[in-house]
Amino acid sequence: MPETKAPPEHSAATAPPDEARLSFLEAENASLRHQLSEANAASGQYVELDDGKVLQEVGIYRYHHPLENATAFRDRLEKIESQVAELVKASRAIVKSNLFTFDNSLAKGRRMSDDLAKLMLRAYNAEADNSIRSLRVGNVATAKRRLEASRAAIAKLGSLMEMHISDEFHQLRLQEIELTADWLMKKQEEKEAEREERARLREEKRVERELAEDRARLDKERSHILNALEAIRASGKADSDLELRLVAIDEAITQNDFRTANIRAGYIYVISNRGAFGEDVVKIGLTRRLEPAERVSELSGAAVPFRFDIHTLFFSEDAVTLENELHKHFAARALNRANSRKEFFFASPAEVREVLTEKVGNLLEFREHAESTEYLQSFNLWPERPSRGEIA
Repeated sequence: MPETKAPPEHSAATAPPDEARLSFLEAENASLRHQLSEANAASGQYVELDDGKVLQEVGIYRYHHPLENATAFRDRLEKIESQVAELVKASRAIVKSNLFTFDNSLAKGRRMSDDLAKLMLRAYNAEADNSIRSLRVGNVATAKRRLEASRAAIAKLGSLMEMHISDEFHQLRLQEIELTADWLMKKQEEKEAEREERARLREEKRVERELAEDRARLDKERSHILNALEAIRASGKADSDLELRLVAIDEAITQNDFRTANIRAGYIYVISNRGAFGEDVVKIGLTRRLEPAERVSELSGAAVPFRFDIHTLFFSEDAVTLENELHKHFAARALNRANSRKEFFFASPAEVREVLTEKVGNLLEFREHAESTEYLQSFNLWPERPSRGEIA
């Protein structure tokens, strides 16, 4: 049981009770604010505030509370917020002694404890709310460390009156930080998935339009050839070139119909951009375009300084499965380990060719050497040459 006590500098002998109580609270408030502002730099309580370093330490973001979608995280956050409010209402957010006396009065001591508890809780909640407001995807470790440091500083200030933030309340606010970080990450993932889905739908519509236009062209050409052949045959003659052309048109129509019916068919492309990403970095992707090189031309737009080099454009009746197998094979060498949907890998074209050959057999066309024309023309003209190694 704590010993009853009253700070001697605020005793009734030196000032009226109300003024003494007010002075004591003002002094405690000022001290609380000052020490909280210096908590991160205090000995033994240093908090790393460089989010870049923290991200490197923690690595890939892992969900603290895995849930299905952003809405589920939002619902869980609302429940946590209600629990936080209930603890405050029930006076369970701050642990304090009810035996502290002030001016030889237990009632005055309790009032002072209640007032100081409000100040301490306000300071703690301000730090927690600020951490949540400034939270970004990936810096949750920094936010939690800062809140831990604030709680420790507040506990030191309340040690005289045996007051500190309760474990129950502190754990709820830590969960709130974790859930907010999870919610932000899930929202980001869902937005990116939506963007990719919209891009996929646009690509599918474009391919459908291309296939329909190509089929109309083939039908028109076939009709002209048939009319010409009928006229030639009516005259008792034959035209082997037109006959061969008709066979080629029929084969093209069959292929067009197959591509239209089979959404898994397409081209696997393996490309590189030496000037943008360095040596032995490739992008392995899939396009259903009739002219797959057009997709590579789009990727070579304003987002990268040089055009991509094409190593292969391989048609597959099940390009979706083949792309997934290639991505899985090189997953451990992905450039972006935080987002598995990115398609860049630390691999040489020769390595990709070896894996492709194992899966599909001989490749009719595959260029292992990247021309890197624009890069090589530009390199020696750069104002300062970066340390990228010798040009081969």
